[in-house]
Formats: sequence, C-alpha cells, structure tokens
Amino acid sequence: MQKYYVEKVKNYVGGEFTLSSSREWMPVTNPATGDKIGDVPQGTTADVDAAVAAAKKAFPAWREVPAPVRARYLFDLRNLMEKHYDELLSICTQEHGKTFEESKGDVRRGIDNVETAAGIPMMMMGDCLEQVATGIDCISFRQPMGVFGVIAPYNFPSMVPLWFVPYAIATGNTVVVKPSEQVPFSQYRLFELIHELKLPPGVVNMVNGGKDVVNGILDHKDIAGVSFVGSSPVAEHVAKRCAATGKRYQALGGAKNFTLVMDDCDWEKSIANIVDSAFGCAGQRCLATSIAVGVGASAYKKLEEQILARAKQIKVGNGHDAGVTMGPVVSARHKERVLAYIEKGIAEGAKLLLDGRNCKVDGHPNGHFIGPTVFAGVTPEMTIGHEEIFGPVLSLMEARDIGHAIAMAKAHPLANASSIYTSNGAHARKFTHEIDAAMVGVNIGVAAPMAYFTFGGSKGSFFGDLKAHGRESIAFYTQNKTAIQRWW
Repeated sequence: MQKYYVEKVKNYVGGEFTLSSSREWMPVTNPATGDKIGDVPQGTTADVDAAVAAAKKAFPAWREVPAPVRARYLFDLRNLMEKHYDELLSICTQEHGKTFEESKGDVRRGIDNVETAAGIPMMMMGDCLEQVATGIDCISFRQPMGVFGVIAPYNFPSMVPLWFVPYAIATGNTVVVKPSEQVPFSQYRLFELIHELKLPPGVVNMVNGGKDVVNGILDHKDIAGVSFVGSSPVAEHVAKRCAATGKRYQALGGAKNFTLVMDDCDWEKSIANIVDSAFGCAGQRCLATSIAVGVGASAYKKLEEQILARAKQIKVGNGHDAGVTMGPVVSARHKERVLAYIEKGIAEGAKLLLDGRNCKVDGHPNGHFIGPTVFAGVTPEMTIGHEEIFGPVLSLMEARDIGHAIAMAKAHPLANASSIYTSNGAHARKFTHEIDAAMVGVNIGVAAPMAYFTFGGSKGSFFGDLKAHGRESIAFYTQNKTAIQRWW
C-alpha cells in the first residue's frame, strides 16, 4: 500500500485548487492505524460563496454545450477512474477503514453512475405530439436549472458524490460538492482526475468543511437544489432549510433495516448473506441489515445458532491486509457511540451472544476496532431495536408469522431497505407488496439498486420527491418546459 498524504486539503473553485479561507484545520487519521494522513479545513461561508459564484458564472455557457459533448467528458472521467482504479481503492480503504474488497464496490458503483450519466442524450429526451389541435403541435423538453449543491456522507467516500455529480453536469447544470470532512481524500483525488478533463472552469467545484459549509450551501440564494445523504435528523434539517429558501432537495436519510428469515430459506446461503450485510463496512452503510427476524420458533432458533457461528468467523483488522473481512469504524468518536449502544442493549435486557467490545488487532493498538456483535431476544421497544446504530451490531428478533414480522418492520418510522430470505414465492410476493421500505431484497442482503434504477428510501428515510440515480435524477436536475406551437 502506498500512503496517500495531503498536508492541507484544498478546495477546487473555478478550475483551480485553492486553500480555504478558514484558519481552523482538523487532522484526518487512518481509522485502522491512527496515523495522520493530512489536514482538512473547517471551511467558511466565504468558501461557499466563491464556489457558487464560479459555478453561476460557468452555467450559461455550459448549458449551451450540446448534450453529446457533455457526455464525452464523462466517458473520459470513466476511463481515468478505470486507469487509477487500484489507487482509488487504496485511498478509500486508507481513509475510511473498509476492506480493500469493500472499496471495490464503493469505487465501482461510482464508475457505474458515471457510465449511466454518459447516456444523457437518450435520458434527457422530451416528448412531442403533433396536431394536438388543428394546426397546433406540442413539444416538451427538459432544461437545466443552474447551480446544485452536493453534500456527501463519510461511509462511501468515492461512490455517493457520484450518485449526483455526473447527472447534474450531464444535464447542463454546474455543481458545488462538499465531501465529508472525515473522509476528504477520495474526492480530492477524484477532483485531481477531473482537473485533467479540462472541463470549463466552474462546472465542478469542491468546498471542504463542516456545519458552516453545509448551512452555507443550504441557505445560498444562487443554489437551485441540493442532493444530500446522511442521518435522518440532518436530512430533515436539509429539507426544512431548502424548503425555506425555495430550493429543490433530495435528502436521503438513515435506516433501521429489517430482514425476515423464513424456515423454508436456503440456510447456508442466507446466513452467509445476512452476516455480510450486517457486518460489511463494519455496519456503516444505510443498506446494512440491522435486525434479523426469525419467523416462527424453529426459524428463530436456527437463526441464533447459525448467525453466531458465522459471525465468529469474521476476521477484524486493517482493511489493506489479506484475509481481513471487517475493518474498523471510522473514528474514535464513532467507536464510543457504538459501544454506548452495546452497553444500552445489555442494560435493557437483550442477550449478548457475541461481544465485540474488547476487540484487539495485533500491530494496530490505535485502531478504532469493534468486533462483530450479536444480540438475541431484542424487542422493538429496546433502544438497540429502535435507533440506528450504524456499526457492527446485529439484533435478532422473533416473530409469530410473516404477517407479524411485516407489521414489526412497518411500525418503525424509518423505511430505507428490507429483505426476506425464503424459497416460497407467495411469501416473497406478500413481503414485496406490503413492506414500506422503498428498496426490497428477496434473497439479497444489500438491496442496492444499480445506477439505472432509483435509489432512496421512504417514510423517515427520505425527504423530498425525486430520488437518486437513473431517470429520477434527470428529472431532479431539470425543469420541464412545454412549447405549444402554431405556424400561420
């Protein structure tokens, strides 16, 4: 592994890398080793103003660039990302802590979105109908809206910004990206590659920082809309601030994902899949299985036994090391948060089957490691059965039947993703039809739609109307114009 170190992470404004105007800097460390890998600025509203001004200035000319020409920049970006693929994987693992294999999914899904957005000449097409009345034709087409803000989370440093940026610029808009201050390096390196594309200055911009930068984007009068991914409380904050200033918003929030396990499932494959879903990326993903529900006493008993046996096989360590199947959580602060939830589960009477609190990794005493943790006998009223933990903690619940299990999931205010393991088509159809979650897996642990399908939850997991990916992204970043024409 080659260490990627940036002494001071810069912003990218108007086609140039520039230092933040902030005097406050925060060290960023490798979560597996504790080693410092650079400093990121706290950022200021002045930084936001400069980036938005550059994006606003670039917009009139960029919107006039033909869609096929805009698409060619994305083809080139895709090729650059492929060329530097291994480097991007290494940076992602270094700053986040996920394993090298997990980083492959992170970077690859980002590339998938770049590829999909490159089809913009087809995706942005409108509609027409001649002779809607005598001598009158009607045409509708989509037009870009201006400057969009992108506010990204820490859990997928490479992928999530690419859920938004390619579609925004492909449709003729300009963008200002705020990466998570906890993991700024994947985006910093990506913007170094974007710089090689020689896009017109101001089409893409990046501002690093924390809360002040977020609020600067949300409140800025020259930003037309905001794309956000993060926790539900912050997603709701984003929605309210954008609504108050008349912006469009798509705010993807948190999750408490239920997985139903029927006694008729393929147990070996299902258990392997559930464990990977629960503990992959150390549980730090919005599609992770948080709660596995054994449907019926027989299924629940098997679930306890087999989850425990499989989870014990997980090897925790530095994500760059061969054979490691789970890395650390992102920070010391987040580690303390997850450990507090484990203590809460014990205090409220859940049965701790597998305890990850005292996980140690040889050679890395300063890493933020938590071992896989499994609770049995969890009820929806318990804190660990209700609140989003966002760590390697799996709660097991028992349901009387499939109707009871579905009702348990539907009672939760979050509804991001949900899965069922079964060999019974009737069970799968009932579940798919009735569950509230907007992303559904059947014998799939992480129900992550591909780039050309819609991504986003429902209820408290999503604020807005139009979601991420595919056609809904095109609609979000454009406004529809209808022209009714008659020629005398």
